[in-house]
Amino acid sequence: MPPDLGPVRVGVTGHINLTRETELLVADALRVELGRISDRPVHGVTCLAAGADQVFARTILDLGGTYEVILPARDYRVAVIRPENRPAFDELLDRAAAVVHTGYDRSDTTAYVFANRELVRRVQRLVAVWDGKPGRHPASTDRTIDWARHHGVPTTILWPVGALRTPIEG
Repeated sequence: MPPDLGPVRVGVTGHINLTRETELLVADALRVELGRISDRPVHGVTCLAAGADQVFARTILDLGGTYEVILPARDYRVAVIRPENRPAFDELLDRAAAVVHTGYDRSDTTAYVFANRELVRRVQRLVAVWDGKPGRHPASTDRTIDWARHHGVPTTILWPVGALRTPIEG
């Protein structure tokens, strides 16, 4: 049987509250990791949250790949994306090869868990931008990593030297 020459499907999970300097470090680490995973452009899968997800989408584009977006809920853009970040979110959403809606109306933990599991279902590999600290809710990065590993999806954790998170507001 001939080898499958289609793009490798790679998902991302990770922290939303990265410093600007950390976003640059993560982008560099993603370039290296995506190059290690495949010698051809990859197809990414992301929920397009702030932080790791958006850095991933931009990096995929820079490397000549494509990505699809899984939106956790219909109100995601208004309820979750800060007004000052909406132009960047909108641009990345417009550049997606596909947009998948989960069917949930409200952005809440249930919608996020469903979106994360749908993401894992659609990929061959997962890259996690994670500092190693346990999360505080069922949709946290560590829970998505556990779900992927439980379902046999190879997972790489990236947390570059010098990476920092900003405090979560609220």
